[in-house]
Amino acid sequence: MNQPVIPQIKSYKQLRQAVGYIGIALPVVIIIGGLILQHCFELQGSISKYYHTIMRNYFVGSLCAVALFLWFYRGYDKDPKDKFDIGDNLAGNLAALFALGVAFFPCRIEANDITPCITSIYDHKIIGIIHLASAFLFFMTLAYFSIFQFTKGKKPKKNKIYRFCGYTIVVSLLLIVVYILILEYKRPFLDKLKPMFILETIALWAFGISWLVKGEALLKKME
Repeated sequence: MNQPVIPQIKSYKQLRQAVGYIGIALPVVIIIGGLILQHCFELQGSISKYYHTIMRNYFVGSLCAVALFLWFYRGYDKDPKDKFDIGDNLAGNLAALFALGVAFFPCRIEANDITPCITSIYDHKIIGIIHLASAFLFFMTLAYFSIFQFTKGKKPKKNKIYRFCGYTIVVSLLLIVVYILILEYKRPFLDKLKPMFILETIALWAFGISWLVKGEALLKKME
C-alpha cells in the first residue's frame, strides 16, 4: 500500500514546481506580452532590458515571486562533513536576495539599446553594476543548487539531469561574460543575433527544468 504524502514534503515539491514554471515562463511571456501590448516585434538585447518596456511589472513580479519561494524554501540540511556545502536554507536565502537585486536595480540602457519599445536612456553605472553582479550571483547560486544540492538524492539518472542543467547555466554565464568583455569589438554584428537574450533564456530554462524534475512535475518515475 502506498504511504500518504507528508504535507510538508508535498509543499516543498510544489515550491520547486512553482519556481521552475516561473523560470521557464519568464522569457516566453515577456516576448508575447511585449508583442501584444506594445507591438515589440524585435527581441530586446537581454531579458533584463524588458524592465524598460511595458513588461516591467511582469519582469519584476516574476523575480519577486521566485525570491519569495526561495526565501521560504527548505530542502537538504547542511552536511557538516562537506566544507563546500552551505545547505539549501542559506543557498535559497542568497538566491532570493540576488533575485531582488536583479528586480530592483535595473540594467543600463545606452544609446545603442534604444528601440521602438525602449525609448529612453538609463545610464546609472552603479545601479547597472549591482544589477549585473546580482544576476551573475543569482544564476551561479541556481547552478549550485542543481550541481551540489539536488544531487544529494540517490537517483543517478536524475542526478545526471541536475548536473547537466547546472553546468548549462555555468556555461551560459561564461559565454555571456566572453560576449561582454572579450568580443565587445564585434558586438555591432553580434547584437543582431541577441546572444545575451538567448543565453539568458537557455540558463533560465535549464534552471526551470532542474526544479521541475526535483519537484516531480517532470520525470517523476525516473530513478
